[in-house]
Amino acid sequence: MAGRAVRGEGNRDLMVDQDVELIRGKNVVAVISFRDTYIYTTDAEPGVRPERVVAPDPHGRFHKVHHKAGNPSGTYEDDSPAYWEEITEELAPAGAILVFGHGKGKANASHCWVTYVEKHRQDVAAKLVADVRVDIDHIDEEQVLRLAQIYFDEAPQRDFGDNRRGASES
Repeated sequence: MAGRAVRGEGNRDLMVDQDVELIRGKNVVAVISFRDTYIYTTDAEPGVRPERVVAPDPHGRFHKVHHKAGNPSGTYEDDSPAYWEEITEELAPAGAILVFGHGKGKANASHCWVTYVEKHRQDVAAKLVADVRVDIDHIDEEQVLRLAQIYFDEAPQRDFGDNRRGASES
């Protein structure tokens, strides 16, 4: 989403400056990891930057989510509730929400967010279409949008092959 300013990348604070009108009532896909979340509207033009929510990192531990020593069960730490709350606030104006995440169980940040939102914000949870496991580290923005458009049964804009996009042929 063009014109988005991300707060906190340098100072380890929260998160984004929100313009709710960009996603109000629209179908959106949120690609959620423990470090950050990207939010796309399914009607976004190619090349339009997604909204980014950055997890707070007051102790500088982005690189240390999983503890091996002193953690015999090998479980992942829950991220800050402030991060889940910020994602929820960003997605609240959306009409329908599709979530992409990777991993499974406690290693799946999207699953952690879904658990949070079902417990704390049933109004936002009601907009959840699906929580889909995909390889979010190896999928590009166009693939994210195409998968979301398939899920929402929206025809992608036609690529004329010369950098022009137009209405889909229906």
